[in-house]
Amino acid sequence: MKKTATFAVLHFSVAFTITYLLTGNWVLGGLVALIEPAVNTVAYFFHEKAWNHFEQKRSVTVS
Repeated sequence: MKKTATFAVLHFSVAFTITYLLTGNWVLGGLVALIEPAVNTVAYFFHEKAWNHFEQKRSVTVS
């Protein structure tokens, strides 16, 4: 859990820093740092579902 928490802090920090450096706006940097990881989490969930679906389909055709 500690590794996950530190990765989340790192992810938020990178998202904030890059957005701030590109825009010069700390509010926009904060919004992107909150929204982008949340959207990525949802996208990852669906990516895993699709990946598992194709893996199961592949294992049935290989067997």
